[in-house]
Amino acid sequence: MSKVAMFVFNGSPTCFVHVLLNALDMHARGVEVRIVMEGESTRLVEQLAQPDNWLNGLWQKACALNLVEGVCKACAQKLAARPVAESNNLALLDDMNGHPGMAAFREKGYEIITF
Repeated sequence: MSKVAMFVFNGSPTCFVHVLLNALDMHARGVEVRIVMEGESTRLVEQLAQPDNWLNGLWQKACALNLVEGVCKACAQKLAARPVAESNNLALLDDMNGHPGMAAFREKGYEIITF
């Protein structure tokens, strides 16, 4: 089985829709997928969790399938997104000086894709 970790830095919803679509598609094809939200993307959680948001359905599917690894602890703190991430039960990732490191994913055989 192939493995892909998607590190998302871009905070644009029109970028994030492609992350969700690709993650769900790859998962359906048997790929082990993990979404890691970094930088500005940590601010998206509040929007994504809103039932009337156009991305909520895809977000809920990705969460239900456990595709979202979590959000960067340092970035969520800096950008005031930590409380929303925590209230949505997202893991705060901090294995590399407060940020989620790519090296650990590489060591586990993941291909890294950045957005």
